[in-house]
Amino acid sequence: MEYRNPALAVDAAVRRGDHVLLIQRGNAPWKGSWALPGGFVDEGEDPEVAVLRELKEETGLDGVLKGLLMVRGDPNRDPRKHIVSIVYTVEADGEPVGGDDAADARFYPISQVLNGELDIAGDHTDILREWLAPRGD
Repeated sequence: MEYRNPALAVDAAVRRGDHVLLIQRGNAPWKGSWALPGGFVDEGEDPEVAVLRELKEETGLDGVLKGLLMVRGDPNRDPRKHIVSIVYTVEADGEPVGGDDAADARFYPISQVLNGELDIAGDHTDILREWLAPRGD
């Protein structure tokens, strides 16, 4: 019997004060759009290791894992196939530089991210809003 399982991905949520780290996608889908740094977990790789690897590959930054932020798994969240993403909070020092499949990497003001000024890839708008938007408790 063959199993048709979703692919597993990770995303790094890095915040510095009132700024958040985003990468500009260099490849389809969403080429040119902005997203959290991340990518696919390799076979035999722990997702917690994968998120720090992807952060380093896409931004040049070394990170420290802080915790689990959320998991996204809507089967229609990515046009390529069903992808489940584990989003981790990460701390990172230094200035980012786009690398690997990221055309650019930079910290953006959270206000600019949340007000719709940027073209954000896929469901990363929802992830960013859930994470960063002030809550009226």
